[in-house]
Amino acid sequence: MDENLKEIIKIREDRMIKAFNQNNMQITFVDNFEQLHNYLKRYLCNQKTIALGGSMTLFETGVIDLIRQSDVILYDRYEEGLSREQMQEVFRKAFTSDIFITSTNALTTDGCLYNVDGNGNRVAAMIYGPKEVIVIAGKNKIFENETEAINHIKTISAPANAVRLNKKTPCTKTGVCMDCLSPERICSSYVKLGYQGNIDRIKIVVVNQDLGY
Repeated sequence: MDENLKEIIKIREDRMIKAFNQNNMQITFVDNFEQLHNYLKRYLCNQKTIALGGSMTLFETGVIDLIRQSDVILYDRYEEGLSREQMQEVFRKAFTSDIFITSTNALTTDGCLYNVDGNGNRVAAMIYGPKEVIVIAGKNKIFENETEAINHIKTISAPANAVRLNKKTPCTKTGVCMDCLSPERICSSYVKLGYQGNIDRIKIVVVNQDLGY
């Protein structure tokens, strides 16, 4: 990479570290999956209870497999054969977990996280319950401000996830959120996480790759 570009990226990262620290959240930047896994291994130990938010990023980075191979108790939402009732019980267990691991739909350079959720279990656990929250995101999720973050959610995150989940919603045809009233709508709760009263409960790891939606 060009040295001048590296310098610009470093300036932005330093700005984000300061902004998230001011909002009582930690943010770390890593170059690859190996560095990400090494970061996570310090937490995935001693039979800690782990819960997961729905995320393509966790699969793309190999984090799901890493967790399953670690010395932890996993409340595994992706276990095969779970009934709807069993899945709901897994979601509820997340609120008492030691660590909740998820991704985010967007993060901004001024130190905020933006997410949209259907059931609400993912954003609810990010807000309250688990002792710690680890958020993993690709560099493609970084935006300068709230307007850009919400636009990304409406034009990329929500439509792409609706297609992935085979939902019969207008956005799967138009490619953009239509603010519909479809019974299969998956963007029910928009949540902005800014200043946190619980210092460093939320930890963010940004991987220098494009990941997820």
